[in-house]
Amino acid sequence: MGFWEIKNMLAQNLGEIQRGAGLPWIGRFQAPGEYIVKLLPYIFSLAGIILLFQALAAGYQMIFSRGEPKAMQIASSKLTTSIVGILIIFVSFWVVKIIGDFFDFPIFSQIFI
Repeated sequence: MGFWEIKNMLAQNLGEIQRGAGLPWIGRFQAPGEYIVKLLPYIFSLAGIILLFQALAAGYQMIFSRGEPKAMQIASSKLTTSIVGILIIFVSFWVVKIIGDFFDFPIFSQIFI
């Protein structure tokens, strides 16, 4: 089988692939805001997981600092930053939820069921 035969076969098969194949929610939205609304739960979850690991890393850094004031201060600031980040994510989650319920935005009520 030659190069051109393979190329034609691939082109023919690629032409049969539908828009959004493999991603069930692609292609069902009319506005870009709908993509953002659909991605919000994943964004909040990913940010929370990242901040959790950051807090754990800061805790380990505190443990292994062996009482050195500079290392303890750096670990303490990292831990404080991660706790503030988790609080910001928690508050923003509830603000989005409350605004959606208060103004009766049906798209917001579908975000966090």
